[in-house]
Amino acid sequence: METEARWTVDQVLALAPDAASRKAGARLGAPAPWTGTGAAGGALWGLCKGSGSKPYQTAVDLDGPAFRCTCPSRKFPCKHALGLLLLWAEGGAGPVAAAAEPDWVEQWTSARRKRTESAQAAPPRVAGPADPDAARRRADRRAVRVEGGAAELEQRLADLLRGGLAGADRGSYRQWDEIAARMVDAQAPGLAARVRELGAVAATGGDWPSRMLEETALLHLLARGFLGREGLPGPLAETVRARIGYTVDSAELLAGPTVGGQWLVLAQYDAADDRLTTRRVWLYDEGAGRFALLLSFGAAGRAPELALPVGSLLDAELAYHPSALPLRAALGPHGLSPALPHSAPRGTAVAPALASYGTALADDPWLDAWPVLLSAVVPLPGPDRWQLADAATEDALPVATATPAAARWRLAAVSGGHPTTVFGELGPTGLRPLAVWPEGAAEPIPL
Repeated sequence: METEARWTVDQVLALAPDAASRKAGARLGAPAPWTGTGAAGGALWGLCKGSGSKPYQTAVDLDGPAFRCTCPSRKFPCKHALGLLLLWAEGGAGPVAAAAEPDWVEQWTSARRKRTESAQAAPPRVAGPADPDAARRRADRRAVRVEGGAAELEQRLADLLRGGLAGADRGSYRQWDEIAARMVDAQAPGLAARVRELGAVAATGGDWPSRMLEETALLHLLARGFLGREGLPGPLAETVRARIGYTVDSAELLAGPTVGGQWLVLAQYDAADDRLTTRRVWLYDEGAGRFALLLSFGAAGRAPELALPVGSLLDAELAYHPSALPLRAALGPHGLSPALPHSAPRGTAVAPALASYGTALADDPWLDAWPVLLSAVVPLPGPDRWQLADAATEDALPVATATPAAARWRLAAVSGGHPTTVFGELGPTGLRPLAVWPEGAAEPIPL
């Protein structure tokens, strides 16, 4: 990759694992603390003055991207890598100019190249476990345990309905934790997560009994689906297994059929709880009209390593997880393209987007987020609820209540009251906007 293909400030800041890193990285995007900066090929580097006697060595490989820093931070990228990228984003006249790689950068980039070449030269992995008989016995034992958990959950849900949903807000949350723990013991983490969410519904206010009834019905459907999985069509049975919490090894997936293409990075954001940080990265192959969702995970308080600049093009091989509605994918060999998008991607109007969501729900009733790319929509602020209105029709979508206020107002500011292109996740409460394209721009602004 040529270093002249600079990223924008918005693309750099969208890589920050959290708001604190974004703020700290922005402060380091000034020349004062930096010395020994340079760029060559796809690498950037610099020395950043910190609190110790020696400056931190920071380097970025843009063709990945990958990050290296001698600071003690466990975040990827750290604030020093973000600051270095912001300096580079200023352009050729900025402080990060072409130079010869110092030894410590050359050693790092050489080691990365060797690992990539070794991985490409390695023979393809044969799909399937090393000991099929042992794997089958483990699978049979787990199926028996999950069936027991699903049957117990069915009984618990029946007891809940027999007692009436209206009194669920007077009970202790401890009962939900206890049921969720039973599902974890039954090796059904997907059921456990949904039980915890069900227990929290009574605290959300408003018409919570209706929402609890809806969530109870979906949980019942999932448990019954697993107990009757042998009578389901293959793709739907795979969807039920995935929602129960069965996982598929990425290497095994990538040993099978893959989908290659040039993917536009539409959005990236993190969701964290007390056990795990989950990073969601949405990709879009405009030529094929195909979306893909990459998930990467980090321990609590630690950002996942996968970081892709929003608005860049990624040459990559993907392998979709088996499902009635293929969306989640495993990332195979990949690299950022030196090319840049020439225009905003073509989206759809509101009505076709809603129709596609309805079709998707028919295939996967437990779907929590459906990718939607809308063209020519106008954000409309409201006292109770924002909307995204179709500029050419009377159709509109509610903006999801969970959308941060800063994201809503940034969307309105970029639009300026004019039709614009918006990407987001459509769910039961509306659309959560994640990226917007200013009029005539080819690169999105993350929200």
